[in-house]
Amino acid sequence: MSTPKVGALFDEILADAGIRTVLTAVRTPRMNAVMERWVRTCRHELLDRTLIWNQRHLLHALRQFEQHYNQHRPHRTLQQAAPLRALPEPITDPDELARLRIRRNDRLGGTIHEYRHVA
Repeated sequence: MSTPKVGALFDEILADAGIRTVLTAVRTPRMNAVMERWVRTCRHELLDRTLIWNQRHLLHALRQFEQHYNQHRPHRTLQQAAPLRALPEPITDPDELARLRIRRNDRLGGTIHEYRHVA
């Protein structure tokens, strides 16, 4: 009796969980790099700091992180904008800078912090 290959077993486990496997396309080297970077960021900023209790908790945490990543988290390649949010206009008035008030919004019990200007 032959043992199943690890890749096939992994694909079967994912299929049972309702996850569809997407293979890297031929001659698209950046496709894999983009996903590897997202997974590394997710692990570093969320999963390494969070004790996950069950699948429901994992899905909730990943949804919160996805919203933070796309709507708030600054990205170097976008000149510190988020993918779904443009950069605000820079504050050039020194008086306005002196009166600057910033609020912090915590996600996932304080694991993720978001900062914004108060009008």
